[in-house]
This record gives sequence, structure tokens and C-alpha cells, in this order.
Amino acid sequence: MTKSELRLFYKKRRAELSEEFIEVESLAIANQLLKLDIWSHSFYHIFLSITEHKEINTDYVMNILAGKDKNMVISKTDFESVEMTHYLLTDNTMIRKNSHNIPEPMDGIEIVSEKIEVVFVPLLAYDKQGHRIGYGKGFYDKFLSKCKPDTLKIGLSFFEAEEKIEGIFDSDVALDYCVTPKTIYRF
Repeated sequence: MTKSELRLFYKKRRAELSEEFIEVESLAIANQLLKLDIWSHSFYHIFLSITEHKEINTDYVMNILAGKDKNMVISKTDFESVEMTHYLLTDNTMIRKNSHNIPEPMDGIEIVSEKIEVVFVPLLAYDKQGHRIGYGKGFYDKFLSKCKPDTLKIGLSFFEAEEKIEGIFDSDVALDYCVTPKTIYRF
């Protein structure tokens, strides 16, 4: 399927998910992450879930990171420039939803992309080659292209991989892993 077909298909699938399913499967994804050898780094970028889009609840992953005393980095989006600015998440970080219902930090200590070692990537769909589909604006592809080449890119998904996504661009940044409640894909 093409990107636009998959985007529509997975938005519909997500819309049908219950709150209980989201919580149970989000916890299962967090537990799967513990099986990966990724915990020796310092700076982890995590997305804050858009509950209206029925995204994975990343609170469980954040609890793991806090328990391991890791630096968590969250982003603020600029829809005009299609850029994200990254901030260290601290006890003092004020978070508000923007006009797109994306929870974002109001301000804080800015962290450059090159300092981030692991990125947990939101997605709608992905394939067995590690290509992903987001909401179509390109925020994450732009951000990931600015990270160091050895930055780990880990997708989180309720669903299993598609065989192949048609219409991948050279600018699309592939994942290193994708973690589901039952499977860890390595690319």
C-alpha cells in the first residue's frame, strides 16, 4: 500500500482502540523495551502521547527512564518551519497542549539534536525494512536527519509490520528497531 492508504488505514484502526487496550498494550511495549540493550546511554528523546490520536501511552517508558536516572528530552513543534526544538524534561517543566493537541514544554533547557542518543519515534505504520509513516508533516524525518548517525531510532507501535511501504523518499529516515506488545523488529 502507499503511504496515504496506510495512513488512512491505521488512523481508522487506532480510532477503534479502547482505553483499556491502549493501557495494557502500552505497558507490554514498555516491558518489551527492557529486553533491548539500549540503557547505557544518557539522553533519550521521548514523545508525549496525543491521547486524541490514541497513541501509545509513553508514561510507562518514561517511568523506566526515570527509574534508570536517564535524561529525558521532549519537543516543541513549529508548524511554520516544520522544526522541533528539544528540551530537557525536569520536575519544573510546564507542559501544555498546542492547537494540534500535542503536549509540549512551554520552555526549559534546550538540548541540541546531536546530543540525543536514543529516540523513541511515534508512527502510524512501518514495514519490515524499517521505513515508517507518521502523520505526513515530516517533523521526525527532519529531526532524525540532524541526529548523529549512530543515534538509535526506535519506533513504538500497537501493530505488526507491513511487508513493504510504497513510495519511500530518500529523505525518509529508517528505524533501527520497532517494538510492539509481542515483537521486537530489528532493522
